[in-house]
Amino acid sequence: MKRFTLILLSLAFAALFTSSCSTDEETKPSFDESLIIGKWKSGTLFERYDADKSGATWDTADDVEEKEAQEFTWTIDKDQLEQIHIIVNGGLVPKRYTITDLTETTMKYEDDFGVTKSFSKQ
Repeated sequence: MKRFTLILLSLAFAALFTSSCSTDEETKPSFDESLIIGKWKSGTLFERYDADKSGATWDTADDVEEKEAQEFTWTIDKDQLEQIHIIVNGGLVPKRYTITDLTETTMKYEDDFGVTKSFSKQ
C-alpha cells in the first residue's frame, strides 16, 4: 500500500510541475498601434490608417484612386488587426488579420487563409 501511495504521489507532483500557467493570450506579441498610422503600399494595393481609427483601402491596378477608396474603421488588440469595411449601401464587412511585423516603415499581416501581405510606409 505504501508503494501505491508513493507512486500516486509522484504522479501528482509530476503533473503539477509539468503543466503551464501561461495562456496563448499572454504569449501573443503586442504591437504599438501608433505605428500603423499613415499610408501603406503593397504592390498596387494601398491602405491608409488615420489616428481617429478610420481608414481606407484602394488598388490602383483596378483603376481606383484614394478619393474612391473603400472606407473602414480599424482596431488593434495585441497582434490582431480588425478592419470593419463600410459598404456604400449600409453594410459592414469585418476583416481580421494577424500582424506578424509592425515597425515605423514596414508592416506584415496574415489572414485566416494563410495569405501574407507585406507593406511599406509611404
